[in-house]
Amino acid sequence: MAKHGPVLGIDFGTSNSAAGYFRDGSPHLVTFPTGEATMPTTFFFDFETRKTLIGAPANQALLNGEDGRFMRALKRVLGTSLMHEKRQILNESVTFVDIIARFLRQIKACAEADAGVTFDRVLSGRPVVFHGAHDPREDQAEADLKQCYLAAGFSDVRFLPEPEAAALASGANDAKSELGLIVDIGGGTSDFSVFRTAVDGIEILANHGVRIGGTDFDRAISIDQVMPMFGKGTDLRKVIGAGLSPVPNAMFHDLATWERIPFLYTGQNRRQVAEMERLAQEPEKLARLASVLEDELGHDVAFAVERGKIAANAQGAIGHIDLGLVEKGLSWDVTHDTMTACLATYAQELREGAIETVACAGVDVTDIDRVVYVGGSSMMSVVSEAMTSEFPKASHSFRDVFTAVTSGLAIAAGRL
Repeated sequence: MAKHGPVLGIDFGTSNSAAGYFRDGSPHLVTFPTGEATMPTTFFFDFETRKTLIGAPANQALLNGEDGRFMRALKRVLGTSLMHEKRQILNESVTFVDIIARFLRQIKACAEADAGVTFDRVLSGRPVVFHGAHDPREDQAEADLKQCYLAAGFSDVRFLPEPEAAALASGANDAKSELGLIVDIGGGTSDFSVFRTAVDGIEILANHGVRIGGTDFDRAISIDQVMPMFGKGTDLRKVIGAGLSPVPNAMFHDLATWERIPFLYTGQNRRQVAEMERLAQEPEKLARLASVLEDELGHDVAFAVERGKIAANAQGAIGHIDLGLVEKGLSWDVTHDTMTACLATYAQELREGAIETVACAGVDVTDIDRVVYVGGSSMMSVVSEAMTSEFPKASHSFRDVFTAVTSGLAIAAGRL
């Protein structure tokens, strides 16, 4: 990257995205048309107007019940064969590279309008791991994301691990020497960085990541608490002979997984569910599943689960999952304790991820002076409870959880 060229920092997230650049000696975040510094990473393909809506308008179209196709969490598709498969949407044959490029192109346009300059160069955040350490899809995921940026109109693309960017934002103005741990829990991945602050800046000692994020939390709660209302765990009469067989789980897992929902609405799946309803021991539950597929309500269910998760986050709280769109009066309450139990396995994996990062840095857990939480899902109590149990002597703080990575990218972009 040429030092004299303008560089835009972009945090392309699973659930939300943001952009920033260095201006007048400090990071400046781009303001989007909604007046916010973040934009939902969502798409809505409107079947009536034939338009592709991005961000807040996409969310609103879904809430309004417009006729179309909604997509979210496409970052989790990077590195998979789905990225390059052609699919027919709004009379166009497109790939996910094309779709993500449209999103990045809109961010680029907003940033250029904000700054009054053209951004041909980008410094993009990336998770420490997209899929997992030593996973063969890792290199392909970064290559896919780079291809998306190039298709969006950028000519030069660089990457910086997201927790490094967050560490840069968190420690850039600190004068004292201390050891810090970034705990960056996003929608699709969790990243950790151990860093040392000093008068002359910060030093990254180790990075590590695991493929766990807020969408996984949603999925676990949905499978455990909600999918039984749609038939999960029930039985079917055998087509031939006596006896029962369990309802297959695959469709429930897809319905609970944000990035898989758009692929559920097929004639084959609808016919399969109709046959299961005919053979079901509890047909009223399979009838609900049939309604979800027929009316394409999968994302409405997922958003209801997400809202319930957030509401149940505080100690003693109860999250109300309203499924009235599927069936009048249908709902489910999730207590904080129930949710914590659903997420216990993920909490343990996050503990192990943080401890491994500290070990890679060559320091002890007792050496960590402060833990800094960034990423929207870091605000889940299971995260802070897990980290507090492992780092009881450290100070714990939430600092610009939605924009710390972007601010760090803007600082790093300025230095380029």
